[in-house]
Amino acid sequence: MAGEASIESRSIAFGRAALPLFALDSDAIFLNHGSFGAPPRAVLDAQGAIRARLEAQPVAFFVEEYPAAVRAAAARLAGFVGARGEDLAFVENATAGANAVLRSLSFAPGDEIATTTHCYGAVRQVLRHLEATTGAIVVEADPPWPARDAQSVAEAVEAAIGKRTRLVVIDHLASRSALIFPVERIVRAAKSVGARVLIDGAHAPGQLALDVAALGADWYVGNAHKWLLAPKGCGFLWAAVGARDGLHPPVISHDYGKGFPAEFDWIGTRDPSAWLAVGAAIDFVEGIGAARLRERNHALAVEAGAMLARAWGTQTGAAPEQFGSMATVRLPGAREASFESALALRARLWAEHRIEVMIMPFAGALWARVSAQIYNEAGDYARLAAAVTA
Repeated sequence: MAGEASIESRSIAFGRAALPLFALDSDAIFLNHGSFGAPPRAVLDAQGAIRARLEAQPVAFFVEEYPAAVRAAAARLAGFVGARGEDLAFVENATAGANAVLRSLSFAPGDEIATTTHCYGAVRQVLRHLEATTGAIVVEADPPWPARDAQSVAEAVEAAIGKRTRLVVIDHLASRSALIFPVERIVRAAKSVGARVLIDGAHAPGQLALDVAALGADWYVGNAHKWLLAPKGCGFLWAAVGARDGLHPPVISHDYGKGFPAEFDWIGTRDPSAWLAVGAAIDFVEGIGAARLRERNHALAVEAGAMLARAWGTQTGAAPEQFGSMATVRLPGAREASFESALALRARLWAEHRIEVMIMPFAGALWARVSAQIYNEAGDYARLAAAVTA
């Protein structure tokens, strides 16, 4: 099955010619791959075959097949992101991985946790919980926006890191803004004051070339179900060798006390097919050429962002090199910068034009975050440009 995905993908053309390989609505313009991902049919077929084996003999599957299979899948994913299999555990999504780390740590009143205004909303809620339950203080850096360059972003984050900082939580590629953060420099700044670092790489696998072990962080969480094209519910947590003591999954189960990653491999009965199908997703991406796909999607996202900014008379959120396969563009006109207005515009674009795109309020304005995936092409963004002002 995995081999079939690899062979098929070598002949894929970019643009809407690739759309039949996905289960997406063929009548829609889908510019929001970033929110939940969209696996190819070949990957869904591989997942279906795993589910069929599971349901044919659940006891044999979980007792005999699963323990080795989950470690083999972890090793395959680890190799793709620059890690060792024993350093990586599966979770359902990056938020679950962040919860595992943050709720395994201890904080005293007055301890500081540094993050940014770009922090993903769900992760920010976990930090709110820690503030309420431990007395720790969350310090938010507010990098210049629109971003000017990587240096100004790094300097803003570094200014929020001080002698009371115990942890830095930093996005690798922010969901809200699509901004790539200079994480290597930020990690060095954190380590200089003795702080630990959790990198939220939810959007990074498949958008960026990764070597997570080389970043110097303590923990890295990511999703394979977004840009790596795995089935939904396939996330991972990487932990450095010195950052595993006391690290537990959000659900404590039978393997409590066995350490990382064993405690994460079994948290009770669940459908692990998304995890075990990650190899098929990697086959698909590598069949196209992972670097080729990243470079093509980046070029299309940058081109689309620039075109939309010209058409709307606005601006993009950052320089081309600060984007991956997504770009943010400020919407035209005097629009209320609220979640309600963002949802209303998104709903209108879908109902009237069959265009799915992320609209979000940020820094006092509404922004469109456009994704560029293999099935997108320039004409998709031209339709969005016209639809917004229609």
